Amino acid sequence: MTERTHIDEWFEQLPEDVVSQTQRLLEHVDTMRQTETIYPAQDNILNALALTAPASVRVVILGQDPYHGPGQAMGLSFSVPKGQKLPPSLRNIYKEMAVDLGCTPPACGDLTSWAQQGVLLLNTTLTVRERAANSHAKLGWKTLTDAIVRLCLQLEQPVVFLTWGRHAIDMVETARKATDANANKFFLASTHPSPLSATRAAGGLPAFMGSRPFSHANELLTQHGAIPIDWCA
Repeated sequence: MTERTHIDEWFEQLPEDVVSQTQRLLEHVDTMRQTETIYPAQDNILNALALTAPASVRVVILGQDPYHGPGQAMGLSFSVPKGQKLPPSLRNIYKEMAVDLGCTPPACGDLTSWAQQGVLLLNTTLTVRERAANSHAKLGWKTLTDAIVRLCLQLEQPVVFLTWGRHAIDMVETARKATDANANKFFLASTHPSPLSATRAAGGLPAFMGSRPFSHANELLTQHGAIPIDWCA
């Protein structure tokens, strides 16, 4: 079960209406489980917030919605539990990490170690119906996730946003327009790591493969007095 410690730290800094709507939505999803299979498990919906406190955030990686196959979703963008087959996008993330940092690609797709170091692995939509991608996109999660991105832009510490694909880029750009972001926020954009787009530059964006996001993020953190992420941990 997800511990609530860091979730409460987030909720204390979010607008009251966002928190109350989130609580209602959690209850609504719990009720929906009576008639449909929903991922991730109820206790893991807010896993990204539970594992990474606001004061610990150093990198933000945005996904779209949870994996919709059995046993895959765990409340962290791009991450799957130990023992699950690596999804194609995560496989490409590991390939780029190996080339970028010179480490061996992990066999395990659980990114909890990243989250515990301050990498906020946040999906835009936090739940999904089994075998139905984007099925909960209009359920109301964006009220919460947009508010979280705005809060991350206002944190005092240096934060690097790794925006992979147009969906993540647009989400951060919208938040920036609505927020007085602190000066020590940095944005590294590329195409999405999915097989369809990972190797192709498009729309003015560099291809994900070859963009070296991990070393570049660590360089920015180090330059601004923050501890780099041990991506290979």
